[in-house]
Amino acid sequence: MATYRAGQRIGDTQHVVMPEPSQPRLRGRRWILAGIGTLVLANLLAIGAYANSRFAPDNQNKPGRQDTVPAAVRDGGPVVDTRAGRSASHKVPDRTIVLTFDDGPDPRWTSQVLDVLHKHGVKATFFVIGSQASRHPEFVERMVREGHEVGAHTFTHPDLPGLAGWRQRLELSQTRSAIAYAAGITTPLLRLPYSSGVDSLDDEHWSVVRAAGDQAMVTVFDDTDSRDWARPGADAIVRNSTPDDGNGAVVLMHDAGGDRAQTVAALDRFIPQMQQRGYRFATVQEAFGTAAPDLAPGRASTADRIRGGLLVWAVKVSDGTNRVLWVLLLLVGALTLLRTLVLFGFALRHARRRRSRTWSWGAEVNDPVTVLVPAYNEVRTIAAAVRSLATGTHPVIEVLVIDDESDDGTADEVAALDLPNVRVVRVPGGGKAAALNAGVALASHDLLVMVDADTVVAPDAIHKLVQPFADPGVGAVAGNVKVGNRRRIIGRWQHIEYVIGFNLDRRLYETLRCMPTIPGALGGFRKAAVLAAGGLSRATLAEDTDLTMAIHRAGWRVVYEESAVARTEAPNTLGQLWRQRYRWSYGTMQAMWRHRRAVVEKGASGRFGRRGLPFIALFSVALPLLAPVLDILAVYGLFFLDRKEALIAWLAVLVIQVLTAILAFRLDREPLRPLWALPFQQLVYRQVMYLVLVHAAATALTGGLLRWQHLRRSGEVAADAA
Repeated sequence: MATYRAGQRIGDTQHVVMPEPSQPRLRGRRWILAGIGTLVLANLLAIGAYANSRFAPDNQNKPGRQDTVPAAVRDGGPVVDTRAGRSASHKVPDRTIVLTFDDGPDPRWTSQVLDVLHKHGVKATFFVIGSQASRHPEFVERMVREGHEVGAHTFTHPDLPGLAGWRQRLELSQTRSAIAYAAGITTPLLRLPYSSGVDSLDDEHWSVVRAAGDQAMVTVFDDTDSRDWARPGADAIVRNSTPDDGNGAVVLMHDAGGDRAQTVAALDRFIPQMQQRGYRFATVQEAFGTAAPDLAPGRASTADRIRGGLLVWAVKVSDGTNRVLWVLLLLVGALTLLRTLVLFGFALRHARRRRSRTWSWGAEVNDPVTVLVPAYNEVRTIAAAVRSLATGTHPVIEVLVIDDESDDGTADEVAALDLPNVRVVRVPGGGKAAALNAGVALASHDLLVMVDADTVVAPDAIHKLVQPFADPGVGAVAGNVKVGNRRRIIGRWQHIEYVIGFNLDRRLYETLRCMPTIPGALGGFRKAAVLAAGGLSRATLAEDTDLTMAIHRAGWRVVYEESAVARTEAPNTLGQLWRQRYRWSYGTMQAMWRHRRAVVEKGASGRFGRRGLPFIALFSVALPLLAPVLDILAVYGLFFLDRKEALIAWLAVLVIQVLTAILAFRLDREPLRPLWALPFQQLVYRQVMYLVLVHAAATALTGGLLRWQHLRRSGEVAADAA
């Protein structure tokens, strides 16, 4: 029995050195912060959805029954006062025009309307939407500062009778709070969305008007509708706005909700025309005076201002979040499309070159090979793995099993095979990297193959894997690793991922000469390349990725041999999958950070650093981290935007995924049957991978250290190989 002094264990079965009491707290804090962040994002999106409610132009609904509406109100004026149990309505005095503008403020059109009013010295009444007032409080402040009147037009412009009572009250109170923050006043004036003249007031809207009176609000209808929302032209808007000769009128116009150029032009003509005809312009309060008392705005309290400020900033932050998400969506879409095009182009080029009749790595390689199999408590799988390696078709194969202080009889299981070309060495517990370093030191041959103890290789896999070493510049070769346990849905999902995300990507990475990882399940190495790279480091949790990057930097080529096939046992529960991918993701980030100086170095190291590290960071870290935006906005769109558009966008992304999958499966000579699970993979499995990557990124950013755990083996792949 050979021994090798490896030092302290830090492998799959133990953990990186860290004060034990602090680790659970750190993990707990990360989960708490992640939960808080998720809740904040959900609330911001909900606020954005609420504040962005779409609405139709005014005066579009036909009135219903009017049995409960008092005749005096129906036949009265446009100002209806139901405060303190009253049912009074008031008409505009003769030759008086109350200009009212709905749906603002709008940063483009409201300012132009205010400029025209200022030009002619006229005051008007603006019925603002609370969400718009929250976004543009400076215009509400300007309205009040220049002597105009401000009323509420609800927060999101809903048809109020269709809402519950609490929601009706919320629409009004939130709008008044936004006005209080913007202008420091409380308004008693209200205009109902989709309303018109008081004669069209029906029973449902009458109940809303009465409820508004209970909140000390007076409802304002209109006498003449300019119909500017239909954009009939400035002449038509002027005609529609003009009251019958000598009569007073509340005139309905809009300063938002679309292109209001015609409104601005019509207003500039309408005011002087009516002034020449002897009309005066007034606000609601000025027009009615003592006929409708208590129409003056009040002074907002400190509490009103604080509530309004919180509301305004919530809307602003929500809008900013939505804008960021849409920018990220465009970025993710562009990166996804770019990656797909690059993958297709380089993968097809790679496949054509490799399948050419003239393709060859060089003279056939028959040099002896040492296969290194690090093992810790692998009694369920080790026999099948070793047997498949030892009986391969390559002329000379030495299988070296490095037992990392197993306590389940792993070494005895290998010894019981009694195979002449198999050796077992026991090393003090030091983890996978230390065990492999011991194997490198004890290997009898210069060509090395590293294989995981849960992996079964094809009979010709070792021979095919070492053929690229005919090229003296090749230092490492990645094998074609497939998922062997595919009976369960989670295994089938990983099978799809391996074929698409790993093997297709490797064709691209080889062409660009920046392959980041030789898989631990099946990889070939020159001993000289491993030694030039400094051996396997225990500084990261992804020793295979770290070694591959170091080999690049040492000046060796890293290639992919798709014909060297192995089947490995993938995690068969979400918990095990999470732990494995968490370690992979975090380890990859560690390796990238460890080799970051390659970006500024010269020679082979610099070529890899400036080509490989940015590419890996962009497409293997940044893009997967940003990719959840697609699903977030798809769900958001289904509930709050155009469902058809959202569904089409999500399906378009799925089509790209399907086309990529078909290409990958065809190139890998895999049947397409498993791809029926691809849509479900996008809905479930992809989300888990997002969370894993986010968790790993949070660990990296917070400086946390990651516990490694040995995965429980089912032995399914080994049993199939028996």
